[in-house]
Order: sequence, then structure tokens, then C-alpha cells
Amino acid sequence: MSSSDPGSVVEGSRRATSDRRIDARYAWSTPAYVFMMQGIERRLLALLSRSGISSLAGKRILEIGCGTGHWLREFVKWGAYPQDVVGMDLLVDRVRQAGAVCAQGVQLFCGSAAALPLCDGSFDVVAQFTVFTSILDPELKREVAVEMLRVAKPDGLILWYDFLFDSPHNRNVRGVGRTEIRRLFPGRSVSLQRVTLAPPIIRRLASRSWLACSLLDAIPLLRTHYLGVVRKDGSQVPSA
Repeated sequence: MSSSDPGSVVEGSRRATSDRRIDARYAWSTPAYVFMMQGIERRLLALLSRSGISSLAGKRILEIGCGTGHWLREFVKWGAYPQDVVGMDLLVDRVRQAGAVCAQGVQLFCGSAAALPLCDGSFDVVAQFTVFTSILDPELKREVAVEMLRVAKPDGLILWYDFLFDSPHNRNVRGVGRTEIRRLFPGRSVSLQRVTLAPPIIRRLASRSWLACSLLDAIPLLRTHYLGVVRKDGSQVPSA
């Protein structure tokens, strides 16, 4: 168990998750959101290919903090079999919403990523999208990382996408840098790249000029997230 009060840690994560995901800026009718998500998708698919996963068919995939199931649906769209895809989240209502929109066969449950009721070495891919920046307790972060590694297969990978900076508008979101990520997964191969043009820039420009966003997105220093993989077996992933 975490050394901090479990109730306060869970509640803090709930606030951070809720604050981030009910925001109208994350609607598909918003050009900025479309630009951001399409960029993540392109780079994520390229990363999976470089990591030796050219097809998701037959791959077992777990997403912690799955929210309403966006990435679970993407994994199925990209070829994963629904029965091989598993999602979990802290929030019961998010799990219910995910169940209403995910493909039949996708497995969902509510719980803590620090104590996964799953077998050792059972997943090819264990993914997290903007989860660790919502965990403010360092020990809980470590416990979640340990669990992710535990349930990954010996040659499996941890798929990481998260902020590297604190959120200026949400005190419950704290960036996770390269050094901290390596500390969370000691002795493992960690491959990271900066992605996602700073959201304030996207929101200002996307509805006016898609080209301007694309040009600025080519500048790594203007990107605010890390996308990468952690290889459980320590093997290296070719750089982009």
C-alpha cells in the first residue's frame, strides 16, 4: 500500500481526471482537439511499428486509466481483437460510459492501477495516457509502475503518453520528466520523444490555419508531452 493516505490519493486522482476530461475543449467538434488527436495517432502508430508491432491482431492490450474508452476503441480499430483489449479506470461512471461505446468483447473494470487483479506477464502492451501526471504521491506512482511491469509479458512494452510540464490551470496535474520516468522503470529500456504542440497554441491557431499548426508542430521545443515505450526486456527501440 502507499505510504500516504489512500483515500486522499484516490480523491486527488479523481479530481484531476474529472477536471481534465469533462472540459468542452476536448470535444471532436473542436478543430484544436482534432489536430491534437490526429497527431498523437500518427506518432503512436509509427512508434508501435518501430517497436516491432506491425499488427495488433492477437496482441493482448491493457490500458490503465482508460476513461471513456477512446484509446481502447482505437486499438480495436487498428486491428486488435476486442476480447484481447482490457481497460480499467478509477471512476465508475467512466467505466460505464466506456462500456456503452466500446466494441463487444472489450473487458472493463473499475479499480486502482496500484493493485491490478490480473495475472503476471499476461499483456503484450500496457498503456497509460495522461495518468501519471494525475498521481501526486511519488510512492503511488512507483506502485503503479511496478504493477504495469508485472502484468506485461517478458517481451512486452509499456506505452507512455503524458505531460512533461505542470498544468498552469490544474494544480492536480504535475508533469513527469525523462529522469523521473527512468526512475519509475529502473533497469529497463526507455525510449521517449516529445510530441503534441502546446495546446494553447493549437487552440489559438487550429480553427484559422491547419498549416500554421503543422509548421509549429515540427519544432520539438514547442511540444508538451512525452510519447514513448518502456521495454520490459531492456531491448532498444529505433529512434524516429
